[in-house]
Amino acid sequence: MPWQELTLRLAREQLETAESLLLAAGAVSVTYRDAEDQPVLEPAPGETPLWDQVLVSGLFEADADLATVRALIAAQLPGMAADATTRRIEDQDWERAWMDDFRPMRFGERLWICPSWGEPPEPDAVNILIDPGLAFGSGTHPTTALCLEWLDAHPPTGRDVIDYGSGSGILAVAALRLGAARVTAVDIDPQALIATRDNAAKNGVDDDRLCVDYPERLGDATADLVIANILAGPLAELAPTMADRVRPGGAIVLSGILREQAETVRGAYTPWFDMDPPAFREDWTRLSGRRRAE
Repeated sequence: MPWQELTLRLAREQLETAESLLLAAGAVSVTYRDAEDQPVLEPAPGETPLWDQVLVSGLFEADADLATVRALIAAQLPGMAADATTRRIEDQDWERAWMDDFRPMRFGERLWICPSWGEPPEPDAVNILIDPGLAFGSGTHPTTALCLEWLDAHPPTGRDVIDYGSGSGILAVAALRLGAARVTAVDIDPQALIATRDNAAKNGVDDDRLCVDYPERLGDATADLVIANILAGPLAELAPTMADRVRPGGAIVLSGILREQAETVRGAYTPWFDMDPPAFREDWTRLSGRRRAE
């Protein structure tokens, strides 16, 4: 069955009214998209950020009367209905289309991230099964890719690792599959903790090698390697705390940093670490370094 989509361009303060109107008019779903390429990079915990200008799309069944929908919008949001656009969307196997878009990806020499529904391209490689889900981290974003490439080039064999901001658990699982003795994965988002445990189980990770919890429950834990793929602001603020987590001679890997933020974050860590040259992918940066002896 085909569908109809009606899209409005609105200011942020008009969104609640527009969503209510579209749903009242029979929309089966309402979607928000950025109208002006305005990135939202560092929302506070628990905050749902929105752009200043937003494209709001309502999806309707094929026989819906969009002229009536436009009239309803015109009555409540004067001037908005005139610029509304509509299009017909042919039905398809949405699940299959989504699955086709997520394919195995290689990071470095031997590390692959693969969806669970397909066969790994290299069965003898280190294959991590990760499906896109609620928590951030399937390998497709440059920040995750940069961390995975570092792990492939520096396998933490026999090392203790802290994954600070675990998201989907992709980095924690990769570290364990690359030989880490034990990984402690922490995140402020309870969905991330669930995703980390689920993905660890999917990849056959032993429970006694993985601890999943909230950051405030780390206590005085330290590790040979700390990975933090979060955001530049928190990374800079947490520099003293992160330094205390890394044992002398241990390594730190930081990502989630835009190019223009790299020097600020790097400077926050130089009191404790000998920092490597930054690595870049698209607009994103990875920083790494070695903890100096006390």
